[in-house]
Amino acid sequence: MAAPRSPLSRLFTVLLAGLLAGLALAVAALPGNLLLGFATRTAIGSYAALPGALRTPVTPQRSYLYANDGKTLLTTFYDVNRTDVPLAQVAPVMRQAIVAAEDRRFYEHGGADLRGLARALVANVKGGGTEQGGSTLTMQYVRNVLKTDPTRTAAERAAATDPTMGRKIQEIRYAGALEQSLGKDEILDRYLNIAYFGAGAYGIAAASQRYFGKTAAQLTLAESALLAGLVQSPDAYSPIGGDKDQALVRRSYVLDSMVATGSISAAQAAQAKAEALTLHPTAQPNGCTAMAQGHDDWGYFCDYLRQWWLAQPTFGATVAEREQALRAGGYTVVTSLDPQIQATAQQQATKVYGYDNKRALPVAAVQPGTGRVLAMAVNRHYSLADNPPGQGTYPNTVNPLISGGASVDGYQAGSTFKLFTMLAALESGRTLSTGFDAPAKLPTRYDAEGPGSCDGHWCPANANPDWMDGYRMMWDGFGRSVNTYFVWLAEQVGQDKVVEMAQRLGITFRADADAAFAKDNAARWGSFTLGVAATTPLDLANAYATVAAEGTYCTPLPVVSVTAADGAKVPVGEPSCKRVIDADVARAATDAARCPVGQQSAFGQCNGGTATTVNDILDGRPVAGKTGSSEQNSTETFVGFTPQVAVAGIAVNPDDPTDSVGSAVQAKVIDAVARVIAAAVKGQPEKAFVAPSHDLAGDPHRPVERPVVPDPKPTQDDDRSLLQRWLDRRG
Repeated sequence: MAAPRSPLSRLFTVLLAGLLAGLALAVAALPGNLLLGFATRTAIGSYAALPGALRTPVTPQRSYLYANDGKTLLTTFYDVNRTDVPLAQVAPVMRQAIVAAEDRRFYEHGGADLRGLARALVANVKGGGTEQGGSTLTMQYVRNVLKTDPTRTAAERAAATDPTMGRKIQEIRYAGALEQSLGKDEILDRYLNIAYFGAGAYGIAAASQRYFGKTAAQLTLAESALLAGLVQSPDAYSPIGGDKDQALVRRSYVLDSMVATGSISAAQAAQAKAEALTLHPTAQPNGCTAMAQGHDDWGYFCDYLRQWWLAQPTFGATVAEREQALRAGGYTVVTSLDPQIQATAQQQATKVYGYDNKRALPVAAVQPGTGRVLAMAVNRHYSLADNPPGQGTYPNTVNPLISGGASVDGYQAGSTFKLFTMLAALESGRTLSTGFDAPAKLPTRYDAEGPGSCDGHWCPANANPDWMDGYRMMWDGFGRSVNTYFVWLAEQVGQDKVVEMAQRLGITFRADADAAFAKDNAARWGSFTLGVAATTPLDLANAYATVAAEGTYCTPLPVVSVTAADGAKVPVGEPSCKRVIDADVARAATDAARCPVGQQSAFGQCNGGTATTVNDILDGRPVAGKTGSSEQNSTETFVGFTPQVAVAGIAVNPDDPTDSVGSAVQAKVIDAVARVIAAAVKGQPEKAFVAPSHDLAGDPHRPVERPVVPDPKPTQDDDRSLLQRWLDRRG
C-alpha cells in the first residue's frame, strides 16, 4: 500500500487538479496528435537550454575488477549499485512490461500525458484507493536525474521531488523538451538505467543481477513483470526484505496491463501469473573486503590496485576525486592478477605457515618486461573481522604485508641484496671472474665494537666457513653466498654505488632509518650488501625481474587495461619501462645467479649452491635466483626468476622482528617459491637465458687478491650478529 500523503501533497494535488480537470474534459476527445502538439508547446525553448545532466546523463555506476583473463570477477566498487546497459541488451518483455506498468501511452504522448495526468489528479482528489501518479516515463526520468545529479547542490536535488505546482510544471516542460530531441527508445534506455528497483539496485542491469542472478537480456516474462511492478514503491514491494505477497500482486497488475496494451495474450499472462516466485538473490561485492566467496586472498592484490589507482592523475586531480571515479565511474578494469598463479602462491604460502600462525610467508610474482603483478599471496585472510584474543593481526588483517606501505616498512631479505653489489661491480668494469681469497672473517674499514668486531673494526663472517672460505669469483661467491667476498667486493666498488643500484632497480626504503642512512651515509653502509635494509616481496621480485628482462626496469603495474563507461580505453594500462642497466651486465648477473639454484653458468664456473632443489622442481628449465638469511635467521628469503616470471617470498613474523623464523624453514621457502615459478611457466615455451659476453666473463685464471686475515678463529655459527650495530640503529 502507498504511504499516506502529506497535507501539502494533497493541497498541491487539489490545486493542480482544479487547473487540469477542466482541461482534461476539453481535450479528452481530441486526436492524439493534437494532444502531442499541446504537450510539445509546454516545453522550454530548446533542448540546449535543459540542465546538463538531462542532456548528458551523469549517473554513478559501479566499477568492475576482473582477473587477467577478463572473465573472472574479483570485486566491484560502488556507492550506487548501477551499471548502464544498452536497450538492445534488455529483454523485449522487460521493455514492454515497464511501459505497461508505468506509462501505457508512452509511444503516443510528447512527454506529458495530459489525459493520464488529469485522470490521476482527479482520482487522487476523490481518494478511496491507491494513489495514482500520472507521471509519464519521461517525467519520471527527469525527476530521477535531477534528484541524483551529483553536480547539483543538496537543496537542488531535494527540490526535484518537492510537492509543488511549480516543480510539476517544470517537470512537464523538461519532459517535452527531451521528447523533441530524443527518440522514444533513447528515453526508455535512459529510464531503465536510472530507475530504482529496490534492494539497493539502480537500473535494470543491477536489478536483474540482484533479484535473479542473470543479465537483463535473460529476463523472462514473469521476472520482467515482477521488476516492472517494483518501480512504484521499490522498498515496500521488494521481495527481498519487503512484501513478497504485494510484489506478486503488482506482478499480476503489470501482466494485466501488458494484455491491455497488446504486448502479450491473456493466456501468456495467465501462465506467468501461475509461476512461483523464484529468486536467486545476488549480493554484489563492494570493495576489497568483499571479494568473491572463498577468495579473500585476492584482497591484498585488490588493495594494492586501489592504492595504485589513487595515485593516478588520470582519474582526478585529488585522491578524493580518484576514489569517487573508482566508486562511481563505471570502469571495467582487467587486472594483471593471474588466478592460477595466485591459487598456487596461496596454496604454497599456507603450506609453509597456516592461517593461524603468527609467522607469515608473503609471496609476490611479477612479469619481467612489463612489471605486471601476477600474484600476491600470504597466509592471512584479507578481512576486517575480529581476531582471537592475543592475535591482533592474524588470521585476519588488511595490512599490506606483501607490497608494503602504511605501517609496513618491509623485512630484511639477507643475501638476496648481494645481487646489487654484483651488478654495481659489473657495471664498474669488473668481471664475473673477479677473484678474491675470501676469509672466514673480513676486517673492514668501518669502526665497530663488541663481538662483531676485529680490533675495533666491523668484521663480517661467513655462515659456513668450511664451505665458503677460499678463492671465490662472482659465480661461486654468489652460488655459495660468501659474505666476506661480497663485503670486500662492495668496498672495492663503493657502498654508495651498491645502494644506488638497489634503488635503481626499485628497492624502496620505507623505514625511516633506512631512508636516512641511504641519504646521508650510503658510502659507509658496509652491511647493506648483506640485506639489512627492509624490503618487501613485491619490491624484491620486481628488482630481480629487471635482471630477468636484461636490465629493463618496469614500474609494478596491477592492470592490463582500463575501459571507461563509454567504452573508451583509458591510457593507464601500458607498462612504464626504462633501461636502468646495460643488457650485458644483466646477463652476466643472471649467469652467476644460476649457481645458487643448482644449474650451471654459461662458462662452467658454478660449483655449489644454497637452493639446488630448484633445478629439480623446474625440471632443468633455465632458472636463476638467490637465498637470503637475516640476523639470527629472523627472516628466510628466496627469490627466483626465469625470463617469464620473477617470484619472491620472505618468511617472517611481520609483527615481531625479534621472533626468528629459524634456518629450518629456508628449505620450505625455497620449495614454495620454486613451485610458484613452475606454475607460472607451465604451458609456456621454454626460454633460455642469453649468455654474457666474454668481456664481462673475464679470465677465471687471473691473479688472486688476498686480504689480511685476523688471528681469531671463525665460529661455526652464522655470525651475522656482526650486524647488530646496524640493527641497534634501526631500533
